[in-house]
Amino acid sequence: MRSKKKNVILEDILIEDYAAEGRSLSRVDGKVVFIENAVPGDVADIQLTKNKKDWAEGKAVKIKSYSADRVAPFCEHFGVCGGCQWQMLPYERQLFYKQKQVSDNLERIAKVPLPPLMPIAGCSVTRGYRNKMEYTFATKRYVPDEEFREWRRQQALGNDYDVNKGGAGGFHVKGMFDKVVEINTCHLQEEPTNKIRNTITDYAREKGLPFYDIKQHTGWIRTMQVRMATTGELMVNLVLGYEDADERKALLDHLLAKFPEITTLLYTINTKRNDSLFDLYPEVYHGKGYIVEQLEDFRFKIGPKSFFQTNSRQAEKLYQVTREFAELDGSQVVYDLYCGTGSIGIFVSKAAKKIVGVEVVAEAIEDAKENAEMNGLSHASFFAGDVIDICDDAFFAAHGRPDVVITDPPRAGMHEKLVNKLLEIAAPTVVYVSCNPATQARDLQLLGEKYTVEKIQPVDMFPHTLHIENVVQLKLKP
Repeated sequence: MRSKKKNVILEDILIEDYAAEGRSLSRVDGKVVFIENAVPGDVADIQLTKNKKDWAEGKAVKIKSYSADRVAPFCEHFGVCGGCQWQMLPYERQLFYKQKQVSDNLERIAKVPLPPLMPIAGCSVTRGYRNKMEYTFATKRYVPDEEFREWRRQQALGNDYDVNKGGAGGFHVKGMFDKVVEINTCHLQEEPTNKIRNTITDYAREKGLPFYDIKQHTGWIRTMQVRMATTGELMVNLVLGYEDADERKALLDHLLAKFPEITTLLYTINTKRNDSLFDLYPEVYHGKGYIVEQLEDFRFKIGPKSFFQTNSRQAEKLYQVTREFAELDGSQVVYDLYCGTGSIGIFVSKAAKKIVGVEVVAEAIEDAKENAEMNGLSHASFFAGDVIDICDDAFFAAHGRPDVVITDPPRAGMHEKLVNKLLEIAAPTVVYVSCNPATQARDLQLLGEKYTVEKIQPVDMFPHTLHIENVVQLKLKP
């Protein structure tokens, strides 16, 4: 170990195992060290960023020898843009660690009897799998070390060298809210996503249009969302810092001329200091204002602010597992909690007597009703509000008590009041779909008062990232 004041470096550390959230771990002098930028099997020098009595955090600053598991990342931006943290692992190994993540979380946190995990369901397509991407345009471009040195050299020679190139389009640098990694090719979404983003960047530079400065809150070209469906429909929503009708029309017409495959083109004026779209109103410039996605025989309307699983192909697999775990025979009333735009409830609807969806976001419920109508469902109803408030005796009398509850909460898991509500409702079967096995495990411990865990199926939705979905079937105790 070498120490300079607070700068502690641990030398020649063997990375022993995967921890969670994309980090690995080692044990040094009895202390657990959580490590970024390394994989099990690496030997590395670790610079500590936190150093507590029983644990520490750090990052690999020099790899002394590489793990036999490593492969060469396929993206030129790996390690800089902050996405796809696991490209240096072969996909089979990624699945191994994701399965282990689910197992470790459930065993450590849930503290209830568990059946063996089913083998993780991996993706057949591991690149270009996302149906939604969000890009940022900014005045400040992240400059790689080699280019930075060239810029300094040109400065010393007295040459004019614009290191920011007038602005850039891509992704925020991890830990730098005001700088953007200029992306040439991102492999997460199929073309023409990169061509559209790069066309906007090139057009803005050529015309001298101002990119957005997040610190000064000035500038025009701000962010962009690209959504594409397996049906071939393509949506682009360009977000601008203020209205300039002439320049806007010229830019949008340029996009349509270059990319006639865009079926819906929208623009949004955002004068706020943050990039969220929930309280903004996208304007339709071309097309019908939404795209239609299809899973099995079901069609779903997706607008610029709709929530939909971002991996359409694997969403079908996730929903098939959910339907299988619900064990429907046509006689059950199914409650779909956190139903969003109704996709899970609609997907399982053919085998249900009735679908009742509840979601706190009113706009999502309107989408759910339209989706039910689009699919000709007369036995599906959707309600806006909090489950805790809505699901009382009067509601059950009107719509029926649930035989099956499907719950798909956000990463934070279910509020304890909702867990207590589920215990009060006491549906015979609960299917818990989770994007965070740690909070799912916490909720399973509470549900263990009345339920047993019968089946566990991890499903990978996001290759090359640390994220994992998990589906659990629970049955009411006799």
